[in-house]
This record gives sequence, C-alpha cells and structure tokens, in this order.
Amino acid sequence: MFINNFDPVAIEIFSFEIHWYSLAYIMGILVGWYIAKKIFIYDNLKKKFDDYVTFLIIGLILGGRLGYVLFYNLNYYLDNFFDIFKIWQGGMSFHGGVIGIIIASVLFSKKDNEDPLKYLDVIAIISPIGIFFGRIANFINSELYGLETSVPWAVKFIQIDNLYRHPSQLYEAALEGIILFLIMIYFWSKDYLKIPGKLSALFLIFYSIFRFIIEYFRSPDEQLGYLILNLTMGQLLSFLFFITGCFIYYFKDDNKKKS
Repeated sequence: MFINNFDPVAIEIFSFEIHWYSLAYIMGILVGWYIAKKIFIYDNLKKKFDDYVTFLIIGLILGGRLGYVLFYNLNYYLDNFFDIFKIWQGGMSFHGGVIGIIIASVLFSKKDNEDPLKYLDVIAIISPIGIFFGRIANFINSELYGLETSVPWAVKFIQIDNLYRHPSQLYEAALEGIILFLIMIYFWSKDYLKIPGKLSALFLIFYSIFRFIIEYFRSPDEQLGYLILNLTMGQLLSFLFFITGCFIYYFKDDNKKKS
C-alpha cells in the first residue's frame, strides 16, 4: 500500500505557482503536437497543422471548462458566475473538451472547405498521450480518487482522508492513456486514416468503454453522486459518446462498401 502526499505545486517562484496539472496540459499538447507532425500528418495537412493547434487549444480549454460547469456543477456556478473563469482552481470535463475540439476543428476546416474528420483522426491518435499526463497529474493532486479498497496496491490520499482507496487515476492513465494509444496505433497501421472518421469513431468507442468500467472504481462527484440506474455522470456521458462512435464507425464503413 502507498501513501500519497504529493504537493500539487510543481514549481514555486516567489508567490508564482505552477501546478502539475498545468504542466500536464502543456506536456500533452507539446508531445502530441511533435509526434503528430513527425509521424501521423499527411503532407497536405502539415503546413496547416500549426495554425490548427491554436484552434485546438482554445476549443479544448473552453469546452473542457464549460463542460464541467454544465455537466458537473451548474448550480454552484449559477450562484458564483465569475468562478467560471477561475480555471486555475480546477474543474475540467474530458467530454466537454472533446466537444470543444470538435467544434474548433469544424470551424478551422470550414474556411478551406476541408473535412474536419481528417484533423480529428490525427487528434484521436495522439489524445491518449495528453490523457496519460492528465491522469498522472490527477493522481499527484489527489483528485478523482477511487473508492475504498483493501487491494495490495491501494493508496491513502492524505489530503483527502485516512482511507485506502483505488488509485483510479492510474487505472485511467493505463487504459485511457497507454492501452488506448497502442490500440489507435494499431488501427493507424492498418491505413484507417484513408477513411476519415473511422479513427475518431474508434477513439470514442474504446475511450468510452474504458472510462465506463473505471468509473466503478472511482468515487462519484460529491455534488452529483450516482444518477440514473446508479450510474455516474461520467458513465452516462461515456455511454452517449460510445453510441456516437458506433454510429460514425458504421456510417463510414457503410460508405466504404458503397464506394
């Protein structure tokens, strides 16, 4: 068993603090950006990708924040409107971030009348890298922790309580980060990039499956608890994303058969 008492602040210079979560976002974007340009981007997209990343970052941050506000803590922010802008206090939704990235991709590709799925497929491949860094930061911050357990690898989050819990953040880092990245690489090696949308669909499908399962080991959000059919908000959103991924995959596969 392990005791987690990490300091969420990575670097402190005088009164200026840089948190691990901020570094995770930066590392995820920079590493994903570099790998995408080196390996996964078609030549005709490479010149535009740097400009696209700007849209991507804005969509990720706005979507992630607004998603958290709408999906997880709307009542609080209705009473404390200006706290919405205090991103440094935490509160980002993965599902909201995905929606933000989709909207940003559509807006960016629209100006040149391109298919946004070509951009989204590349993001689908590299997103697990960012997810991995983000979940490690969640573990360091003692947030999104798991349910109480007695398994040998249980972790006591000192900043939370004295209970030993599932390190659900590490489960997510492994499944949604490492394993999902390997799955996406496998399908990329099968030339799935030639059919825009299929890699994006597979990302939604596999991420949703992994997230849905891990939510059973993770403590529900205090302000929400368990919802319909004793499911968490994360599971409900993952179910919707899973259905969306299946629909896109079927639609793209059907188009392939017709062509």
